Amino acid sequence: MSPIISSSQLKNIPVENLVILDARTGKEVKQNYLEKHIKGARFIDLDKDLAEIGENAAFGGRHPLPSVGKFAETLSDLGIYEGAHLVVYDDKNASNTAARAWWMLRSFGFENVQVLDGGMQAAEKAGLEFSSGEEIINKASLIKKDQWELPVSSLEIVESDLKNNSSTVIDVRDAYRYKGESEPIDLVAGHIPGAINIPFSENLDENGNFLSPDTLKEKYRKLLENKPEHLIIHCGSGVTACHTILALDYAGFPMPDLYVGSWSEWSRREGKEIAKEI
Repeated sequence: MSPIISSSQLKNIPVENLVILDARTGKEVKQNYLEKHIKGARFIDLDKDLAEIGENAAFGGRHPLPSVGKFAETLSDLGIYEGAHLVVYDDKNASNTAARAWWMLRSFGFENVQVLDGGMQAAEKAGLEFSSGEEIINKASLIKKDQWELPVSSLEIVESDLKNNSSTVIDVRDAYRYKGESEPIDLVAGHIPGAINIPFSENLDENGNFLSPDTLKEKYRKLLENKPEHLIIHCGSGVTACHTILALDYAGFPMPDLYVGSWSEWSRREGKEIAKEI
């Protein structure tokens, strides 16, 4: 199953076994959901459901993964069961939070998970049906897992692999953040020494939709030529990185590692070198 689905394709999917998740973020996001969402969509919260935010971002970053046990409870509360066809969207063309949800669901063992190309705006343009208020959700049986199934890297692994030149570490943040010109979110500007910059926005066309799999494959093949094949992807806090992991999977590449702590962890960890290009 393709990890990307268009609004026209979603329109024609049988409702049976379909679960739609609204992963939008921003101010008063739950209120925005209650006012308008794709009919039947269930709200999933970045900070509460897709992360377990700790006291010190120097250990885990700003959006650490929750335990698999806690995520299992979230899925149960959302009525998500084994064998469900899951479609996730957000309200940004970039689909960053939807991609994080996609990665976590895939890593939890779900196979039929897709991100809605173009997000809520594309759904509105395509004439999908919308509703308001809370959706009636029947709690599902708890699915038990021991660990996340997709590969992740720690700060220590990133540091070691860069030192040994055994992995290509890709920073998907905007170029000005990577270069250290300014930093709007984290405490320090710059990047991990040895990491290369391929902004996630380059996965998209001028309309905010994902480039075709063939275009993405050729693009990354050229960018990664003569570099270590094993990939570790990071961003600011392990959310936007999933956008590029989604794009790479869409293009047919092996699933890369996610460095969850990302720049928010590295830049706060005492003694870690910081590179700039200014």
